[in-house]
Amino acid sequence: MKKIKRLVMTFAAMLALLAPAAVPAAVSAQANVDENLKCGANLDFTTDPTTDCETDKEPAGKRVNNIISAVINIISLVVGVVAVVMIIISGLRYVTSSGDSGKVGDAKNGILYAIVGLIVVALAQVIVRFVVQRATETE
Repeated sequence: MKKIKRLVMTFAAMLALLAPAAVPAAVSAQANVDENLKCGANLDFTTDPTTDCETDKEPAGKRVNNIISAVINIISLVVGVVAVVMIIISGLRYVTSSGDSGKVGDAKNGILYAIVGLIVVALAQVIVRFVVQRATETE
């Protein structure tokens, strides 16, 4: 059991260390440093005809929405993987409990908490997407 716990903790630590590296790589693939420095990173919602900045790009609200959606998807993916791993580990603990009521109860609670965690993550993702869509909506 200690080996499984150590393996899960190592996997979770690797994901925690690698997740921040994936977000800037996905977001910065479209970034043009020279243009962003010249145009103030194009974060204003108005267009200034006196500048040479391109105005046919997507608005800042949509870009913010895309960045937040990417971060939410990565966090949800990590939590989903951890929850599935916890369900598997708790299932193994349930099978190997040998009828001990304490071990059976712990295994059932682990499965229950992992499922509740999945439900909370799904609802949180829906709520955050709704709020971000309303906050970055331009008319």
